[in-house]
Parts: sequence; C-alpha cells; structure tokens
Amino acid sequence: MDAILDFLKSLYNAERLLALVRMLLASPLGLAGLCGIVFAETGLLVGFFLPGDSLLFSVGVAGGAASIDLYLLAGLLMVAAIIGDNVGYFLGRQAGPRIFNQPKSRFFHPDHLKRTREFYEKYGARALVYARFVPIVRTCTPFIAGVARMNYGRFLFFSLFGGMFWIAFMTTLGFKLGQIPLVQRNFEKVVLAVVFISFLPILLEARKKRA
Repeated sequence: MDAILDFLKSLYNAERLLALVRMLLASPLGLAGLCGIVFAETGLLVGFFLPGDSLLFSVGVAGGAASIDLYLLAGLLMVAAIIGDNVGYFLGRQAGPRIFNQPKSRFFHPDHLKRTREFYEKYGARALVYARFVPIVRTCTPFIAGVARMNYGRFLFFSLFGGMFWIAFMTTLGFKLGQIPLVQRNFEKVVLAVVFISFLPILLEARKKRA
C-alpha cells in the first residue's frame, strides 16, 4: 500500500515524475506501464486523477535525453489512448445509466460526468478532440459519447484524430522544450505551467457559471 501511495505522489511531483518516466522508459515492462497509465485515463472512469498532460510532456523530455525512438514511443501511446477511448465508449453504451446513478464515492464523482455531458452537448463530436487537453473531461468524454450512442464510425474518427494529435503534440512539446537549458533548469515550473494551462478551461468555465 505504501508503494502505491508513493507512486501516486510521484505523479504530482515534477522532478519525481521525470525520474519515474526515465525509469519506465528503460525497460519493456516500464513502457507497458506508461501505456497502461494513458489507457486508464480514458478507458477507466477512475483514471481521472492521472496527470496525462504532464506525463506526456515528461515522456517527451526524457525520451529526448535518452535518445529513444520518440516516433515508436508516441505510436505505442497513441494506440493505448485510442483503445482507452473505445473501452470508455462501450462502457458508456452498456453501463451508462447504472453508473450515472452511482452515489458519490472516494474514486468516483457523478459531477464529473455531468460536467462532461455539458461539454459534450456544447461541442458534439469535436469534444473528443478538445477534451484531450482538459483533465477529468478527457476521462469522461468517451463514456458520455457511448451513453449518447454516438455513431461508432463518427466516434472512431474523432477518437483517432484526437488521440494522435494529443500524444504527438504533448510529447513533441516536451522533446523540443526539454532541449532548452532554461527549461532544464526550471523543469518543475514548466510542468506546473503545463498543468495550469490544462486546467484553465475548467477554471474559466467555473468562473463563468459563478458570474
């Protein structure tokens, strides 16, 4: 249990996150673990707490420093993200009403789904692309698309585009910025900035509702 808690803490500490990513990139089992994290964030509703953006940014930074084939790595992560989307979609189609009626628990909050449904209703299928860059919302959007019974072909198209663009953008951003000395010296602040920008749409939406 202590090891699990320590692992979760490392996901939200920039320096430890980078060290964790470097360790995972060093072995096939570690690569599978990275893919598992990306999958869980969109494939499992309980994955909303996983830091997808900062993780992918760190993957780009660490991958560049370790001279890893970033194209292959990004391809594997894209597959994990798209499979996660599909699991979330079919979970929504099959179990949507039951999960919507679940009471608030330690790992699941119905408000996350309600917020995502509003996001989905506002943007339609494009939400599958936009949501990739919004924490919590990206976890629930495939599920909401399944509940709404979006045409699967349409869902798959936007899922493929959104998953590929998200992975490519965040890892490339990390790879490029990670080669800048100023970023290397201030890595923690840069990661915090990435996290803040990710949550900015949620903060702006909350502020708009209060106004």
